[in-house]
Amino acid sequence: MKLFDEQTGYEITFRQVQLEEDLERLHHWHHQAHVIPFWKQNFPLPVYKAHLQKLLADRHQTLYIGHVNGEPMSYWECYWAKDDIIANYYEADNGDQGIHLLFGPEKFLGKGLSLPLLRAMTAFGFRHEETSKIVAEPDIRNEKMIHIFEKCGFEAQKEVDLPDKRGLLMFCERTTFLRRWKDVNFIQQQNV
Repeated sequence: MKLFDEQTGYEITFRQVQLEEDLERLHHWHHQAHVIPFWKQNFPLPVYKAHLQKLLADRHQTLYIGHVNGEPMSYWECYWAKDDIIANYYEADNGDQGIHLLFGPEKFLGKGLSLPLLRAMTAFGFRHEETSKIVAEPDIRNEKMIHIFEKCGFEAQKEVDLPDKRGLLMFCERTTFLRRWKDVNFIQQQNV
């Protein structure tokens, strides 16, 4: 999917992860100092490859690489909440989707890209008519990302003890999102 965000002037593209094309990139990104504390997937390459193969085979989620103006810079896991561990922490509806994300290259940090990308991926999730809620559970220590989720339209529900972290369960309702961003036009240029 390729979108042009009129508000920021960014061309934002999401494409599905391909094992051979993205393995080394994602392995490298998961070894970045700003990623390790929150993802804890800084495995040796053979272990990371097996991990990525398992993720790609998991039918309840789809993995994406996010690009800004043609440059790969973010990783996204989009999943159906009902089939995810998060469904143990709230009453998930069949259409609920969830997202995880990271920015890989350090040069993209602090550039004001988090909100436009999260907004675009959230809009992308709401393209499914049955989805009325997008969920997230950022690490409770990641105050910057929690702030970005809130700016996008996510609302804190409760803290949850997940197997790999203490997270803040957050919901973004379709009506809240559309009301907040009614003046933002995403121009879909083409499917990628």
